[in-house]
Amino acid sequence: MIKLGRYGLTGTIFLVVSLVGCFRPAIPISMSPNYPVDVFYENQQPDRPFTEMEWLEYKEEVPLTQQQQEPIKGRMVKRGNNIEQKELLLARLTMQAKKLGADALIAVRYQYYSSATVNGYSMRGMAVKYQKEREVRP
Repeated sequence: MIKLGRYGLTGTIFLVVSLVGCFRPAIPISMSPNYPVDVFYENQQPDRPFTEMEWLEYKEEVPLTQQQQEPIKGRMVKRGNNIEQKELLLARLTMQAKKLGADALIAVRYQYYSSATVNGYSMRGMAVKYQKEREVRP
């Protein structure tokens, strides 16, 4: 038999919930990467005026692993989009845009393809510079 002390089950539950609520992870958890320029995909637009600079594109092909080449029940189920690869391509593209002096990438498009020997990834976007807002004088 477990003794819960003089506060009983309710007190013990309150203590545990209070301690869990105070927990903060040592490493902050972020669900979206922080890129050096703003990123807008094909169906998005910045809410401020901009000037187009140039189209940027980054491509990469990665050889298939042995596991990716073996079909399971006749299907190539181990192939497909790789989120880490996609984020790495976007990080490289945004760094390229930052080096040009861009403030954002717009119309960003990600494409994936697979052949008998490689997975291919490409990402393309328009580097843009935000226009300075004009002062309104009375």
